[in-house]
Amino acid sequence: MEDIKFAIICVDDDPNILQMLNFQLEKHIDTQITLLEYFTNPNESISSFNELIELNIHTLLLIVDFQMPEMNGAQLIRELKKIKPDLNCVMLSGQANTIQVNELKTNNLLHSFINKPWSDEKLLEVISPILSEFSILCKK
Repeated sequence: MEDIKFAIICVDDDPNILQMLNFQLEKHIDTQITLLEYFTNPNESISSFNELIELNIHTLLLIVDFQMPEMNGAQLIRELKKIKPDLNCVMLSGQANTIQVNELKTNNLLHSFINKPWSDEKLLEVISPILSEFSILCKK
């Protein structure tokens, strides 16, 4: 874990979505220096986020669903942005509340919104500009 400098956190209550994200991200992300974390529980992702900060691992990106039990994606984004205001957040959802998504965008809390189902190309199009400055994208 000493080579790990960066992290990407994905949160969705559907394990199948997380598995697909894992498959797609691992094709494009240098996992030698980037930790890919997946959570079905938003509260667990907050705990991990704080642990990563303590380990001096820079979380570059949060990919989050909107509709989840306990806490929706908008609430999770707000919680994590209180801790790290420069965190880039992408919402990946098929059931998002348009009013809350627009509010997040208006308040510069949300970088992008992607509708489910999504394509690998669309995901890469959205995350590449965010991650390119850190040289963690694989040149495949």
